[in-house]
Amino acid sequence: MNVNPEELAPPRGFSHATVAGNTVWVGGQIGSDASGQVVEPGDMVAQCARAIRNVAIALRAAGFEPEDTVKLTYYVTDIQAYRDNRRDIGAAYRESFRSDYPASTLVEVRSLVDPNALIEIDAVAVRRA
Repeated sequence: MNVNPEELAPPRGFSHATVAGNTVWVGGQIGSDASGQVVEPGDMVAQCARAIRNVAIALRAAGFEPEDTVKLTYYVTDIQAYRDNRRDIGAAYRESFRSDYPASTLVEVRSLVDPNALIEIDAVAVRRA
């Protein structure tokens, strides 16, 4: 079952989340608003916060909670900017997710589909029994 909440950008050629049984895969979420626009270009912290919230929105729309997340993958275009802002990014993370972190991967990439995006986050969650 594909899930595309109205609070997220209109899906074009993708789904925001796909549920199979007790597992959901959340497609990459950038720091965009409901129209799909990155509204804080150049601001790593603001984009991270918005991308994290977008992941949480997709999870909840699929019937899961952020606490069900077992894996996060972060793709950033500037790893030094991410490192320089870890404290504020961590605070933004804790606003939507728990403080005990799931398995995570952080990868620096040359660019993302939206040229204004500095970060993209995807997730896997498993519904707890």
